[in-house]
Order: sequence, then C-alpha cells, then structure tokens
Amino acid sequence: MPEQRTAIRTCPLCEATCGLELTIEGRELVRVRGDKEDVFSHGYLCPKGVALTELESDPNILRTPLVREGDEFREATWDEAFERVDAGLRPILDQHGRDAVGLYLGNPNVHNLAGSLYGRVLIKALSTKNFFSATSVDQMPKQLSSGLMFGTGISIPIPDIDRTDYMLMLGANPFASNGSLFTAPDLPGRIRSLRRRGGKLVVIDPRRTQTAKEADEHHFIVPGTDAQFLFGIVNSLFANDLTKPGALLEHTNGIEEVRELAKEFTPARVAEICGIGDDIIERLAREIAVANRAVVYGRIGTCTQEFGTIASWLVDVINVLTGNLDRVGGAMFTTPAAGGPTTHGKPGIGRGVKIGRHRSRVRGLAEVFSELPVACLAEEILTPGHGQIRGFISLAGNPVVSTPDSERLDLALAGLDFMVSVDIYINPTTRHADVILPAESALSRGHYDYAFYLLSCRNIANYSPPSVPLADGAMPEWEILLRLAAIVAGQGPHADVAAFDEMVARDVLQRGLTNPSSPAFGADADLAWKEVADRTGPERLIDIMLRTGPFGEAFGRKPDGLSLAVLEANPHGIDLGPLVPRIPEVLRTPTGKIELAPEPIAADIERLRASMTRRRNGGMVLVGRRQLRSNNSWMHTLPMLSGGTNTCTMHIHPHDAERFGVKDGELASVTSSAGSIGVVAEITDAVMPGVVSIPHGWSGEKGEISNVLAPADLIDALSGNAVLNGIPVTVEPV
Repeated sequence: MPEQRTAIRTCPLCEATCGLELTIEGRELVRVRGDKEDVFSHGYLCPKGVALTELESDPNILRTPLVREGDEFREATWDEAFERVDAGLRPILDQHGRDAVGLYLGNPNVHNLAGSLYGRVLIKALSTKNFFSATSVDQMPKQLSSGLMFGTGISIPIPDIDRTDYMLMLGANPFASNGSLFTAPDLPGRIRSLRRRGGKLVVIDPRRTQTAKEADEHHFIVPGTDAQFLFGIVNSLFANDLTKPGALLEHTNGIEEVRELAKEFTPARVAEICGIGDDIIERLAREIAVANRAVVYGRIGTCTQEFGTIASWLVDVINVLTGNLDRVGGAMFTTPAAGGPTTHGKPGIGRGVKIGRHRSRVRGLAEVFSELPVACLAEEILTPGHGQIRGFISLAGNPVVSTPDSERLDLALAGLDFMVSVDIYINPTTRHADVILPAESALSRGHYDYAFYLLSCRNIANYSPPSVPLADGAMPEWEILLRLAAIVAGQGPHADVAAFDEMVARDVLQRGLTNPSSPAFGADADLAWKEVADRTGPERLIDIMLRTGPFGEAFGRKPDGLSLAVLEANPHGIDLGPLVPRIPEVLRTPTGKIELAPEPIAADIERLRASMTRRRNGGMVLVGRRQLRSNNSWMHTLPMLSGGTNTCTMHIHPHDAERFGVKDGELASVTSSAGSIGVVAEITDAVMPGVVSIPHGWSGEKGEISNVLAPADLIDALSGNAVLNGIPVTVEPV
C-alpha cells in the first residue's frame, strides 16, 4: 500500500477560500478535512470541499485530448489536437476576421491561477469583440455600478462582517453560497457571531432561505423590486434628515442629485410595488442611520433582475449617505496582496469606466468591461452577415446550461464551423466541440486565490503548491492557454511556449515596476528579473505580483515583505490584518471623488419610474435557488454534490398551488416566453405568494434545463446582465 501523507491547500471550489488538510496515498486523495491552522478559515469546511475526493476519482473526467470524428470523439495526442485547432480556426480568422471567433469564459476560470492570469493572454491575442463570460449572468451590475462610482470594476466595497453591528442583506443566501463577491470563510459562523455580540441581521428575500431563518428579521419582497425598496430607504434618509456622510462628504460628488432622484420614491409609494410596508421601510432606514456600525449588502438576487445596476448602486448609495462606506464595521475596500486595479496607477485618481465602446451586431447591446452580454450569444452565431460568429472557444464554461434561452444556444453551437473547448468534461456545451483540451488535476497545480483575495473581508495571502505530481500525459492549463493564444496570434500549433511565457512574465514585471503605487516602483528591471527567472508559469507571475504588491518585499527594498517564497514557508497562509480605510487613495475616477450620481445610472432612473405603474394582476414570476452542495451549472455529476439535501423541485406557496391545482410531489409545467419545462412541485410557505423557485442551472424531471425559461431579451438594460429573477411564468399541473 502507498504511504499516506498530508498536504495543505486552499479549496478551489467556491469563493470562501477555506483551508483543507488532504490525506493522500500515492496519487489518490482519500480524505479531506478542514485545516484548523488556516489563518482565515480555522478548520471550517462545507460539503463542496469534501467532494474533492469524488472529483479527483470521477471516471467521467477527461484525461486526454479529444478530437471529433463524425458524431463521435476519439483520443488524440496534444500535438494532433492543437494542429486540429489551428486548422479549424485559422481559415475563419483569415477569411472573416477576428470577430468571427467568439470566446466564452466560465465561472471556474476565476478559481485557478491559469484561468485568472493566462486567460487574459488568450483574450488579448484573439482580440475579438465577441467576448462573453459568466459575469453577465451573475455580477455585472455590481461591477458596473462600482466602476462608475469608484473607478474600476473590481472597486467593490466588502462588508466588514466581523466588526459590524447591523447588516441589511438583500438577494443573498450565504448559508448556502458561503458568500459571493464577499470572500469570508464560515460566513454563517461570522453572521452568528454578529448576532451573539448584540448585532442585528435583516434579510430581504422572496424566499425564507436558511439565512433568513437565522436572521433577526426577514421580509418577503416582490422579485425584481429591490431598486424601488432601496430608493424608499434613500428617500426616507433625506426626508428625515438622517444622512450623515461625515468625512466622505469632501470626497463625494452628487449627493444633491441623488436627493432629487429619490424624491418620488417615497416609502408609501414603493411599498405598493415591493410588498414591504412603508412603516418597515422607514424603520429600517432609521436603524441603519443610527446604528454605531452598519452595512448594506446585496448580491446575486439584486444583480440578476431588470434593474440590477440601479439596485447594486443604491446599496452603496445608502452606505455612503449613512457614513458607513470605508468605515470600520461598514463596507470597506480590500488591499489585495498581489495587487489589482485599486492598487495600480496614481493613488486617488484614474480613467474611470466607460461602456458602449462597441456594440453587438444584431441587437446593438453595449459592451461592458470589453464583454458583450451572453444573452446575445446565440443570435450572434445564428444571424448571417458580416461579423457572424463562425468559430468558438469555451474555457471551463457550460453556457448551454447556465445562460438564457439555452435551447436556442444549444442549436446555435451545433451549427458552428469550428469549436474548441478547454474542459475536463463532455457536457451539454462541450459536446458540440471539435476539439476538447482537458486541464490537469486541481491537485497537481499550484493555487492562489488571486480573484477572491480582491474581495476578501480580511487581507489574506495563501499559496498552495501542487499536492501531487503532474500525471503522465497531462498538460498544465497555463500551457494549453498559451498554445491557444499562439495559434490565434498566427504563430501556429507548435510555438515556443517557454519564450511566450517569458514575454508574458516580463510584461507583468514591467507593469509592476512602473506602477507608482507599488513599493517596487522604479526598481532595476534586470536585477528584478534575476529574482524570478527560475520560476515558470503562474508561479512566476504571482511571485512578481506579490513582490510588487502593497505588502511586497519589492525586490529587497522591504526585506520583511511578501514573495512567493514567504508564502511557501507559511502553508497555512498569512493574515495581513483587517480591512483599513482607503478613501481617497483607492478611488480611480477621473475626478478623484466618489461619483454618487453617475450619469449612465441617473439616465436609467426613467426606466425605473416607468415600472412603478406596472401590476402583475395575479401573475406568477420565477426566481432561482442556491443550495449548499451546488456549484450551479458545474460538478453535478458528483454523487456527493447532486444528492443529499439538493433537490430540483419547484417551490410554490400553498395558496398558489391551490389556485392552479398543483399537487405536492407531482409534476407541474412551468412556461415562460422562452420555453417550458416539467418539474416536481414542492408546496411550501418558505416562498412568498406569486413566486415559484427552481434551482439555477439544474434540470427538471425530464432532463430539461431551468434556463430554458430565461428569455434572451430580458436583460438589465444598463449592464446587459441576464434577468434570472422575476421572469413572468405560468404554472399548471401535468
């Protein structure tokens, strides 16, 4: 029997970044425990971390490149696979231009260094306007509102959960999600600690989620009306002289403009729309204003709706008006150890955010952060004409399951001239590919949560070296991405990957050494290169980013600072301390101030005003549902994550079930303007009347995907984000 050994690493399966203690026999992962010495998670573990054992032994995982022969796949060598990719993409690029190849990045890309760092290289090399990602079915409204207010798409204020006294939470269920755009291991435990120390949690949600059950108060809200509700709070703050921005006042533009925008959204008027009484709205406004330390937090439920950008904006408007932005116990900005947009450039000023630099060909939808809304992907493939997508690259994504109008997208992908996928599974999306390139095992790659440490409730740095050697015949994902980048850049299928990698690393180093915010600003480039030249791939890039980051050793200038070697010597991570106030240096707006009433959002308020006269008149709407064992649209093949408490049922209130003749445990039909699925009904008063809830990305009784019900034409007009909550539907028994 192989000897057992222990490896320490960070879980790569969600945003919580929990530390794991792995027991390994040879190459086999036999047990997963929480790492009690981890400086951030202190041993906390959820079912997804335990499921790593099944993921590593899953017989469905691809280990070898596949190429299509007719309707079947066959195994191929890496060279043959890349030669096939070059032969498939090169004619499309040469004959139809770069926009004829579309690119989609799925959620798992931000869970590994290769996807986070080398995905950018492929994006730049391809240079297509038809770039899509899971962002526009998730958090684009929050990134856009934050960018317009504070200067970058990652300038997202994070709840200082460990020090707050009062939290108003909308559209979030961290007892199931572990937190989102909010990295905080054991967030349920942190919420319970808030209440134990005398603090208060108020949850606004159309479902009585597990988080709502744990809260001091829960109020049902009509799906899609969070913006009206939040405007009611803003109106009440102004009307009752409760605004107190304090030190933020000198760093903020637009307070009076917000006062004017909020005038007609009185608590009495918005109460009719959102279903929450005006007396409750007035009380919540006062509680936030008078609390010693308070924070408002909104997440996916506030993003995936018709007015997602306005709702996301209003969350931070309230935090500013009550003086709780950039304040201990309020909403604060992370200082990421590896740096990021808020630590690059001249402190306190920047270029800000512009949208609509180009538009989609068919509907004219605006790009946001260089991305087009994924809701328009199918039409860009299916509609003939100049700029039509004929080739497609998907990176760790399953948009056929996770994006709107999934049946149409399934049809569109089937008609492509050529498609290549980087993925470890044949799934509803990759089954259309001509070539599938599998990434290596998660345990055989180094791990640093670059993306999630940008959004952490504490400043943390933790690196995990590979736990097992690279398997024979496997290729690191960063090499896969560089070879694809070389192909689309015209260098062919056999480019010198080492030279390409060195070019990428030297560029990252140059940016670090010329960053005026870096402690390494102005350091000698040749001497700095000698310090990192022996490493390769993501490890070299993250080493450079750590050395040039806010806590970096700056190539000898700060001997006690961070480098990858320091993290390698501290396998349980380094706690760099709680969040600290960062205004004004964190701002990257052209004025150097918080833009409380950015023009694109102010202009969109007219659309919100028009909604105030709408009534559903007894109609039903659909909302999604997150479950603790679920990674939404990926890893559902693992028994440990697909079973247990996870159920793909339709939650419906008893009154609605009686109204429509729906029986508990029996099949019901749910129909929207986009399609129809059959799903087993679960009658429960945990969902408010007028609402049905089906897990996002899951399948119905007959194998249908719930996103069949999401119309591609239903989007947040400003950000282009898909509307997945508040979709009008009809319900009837089968």
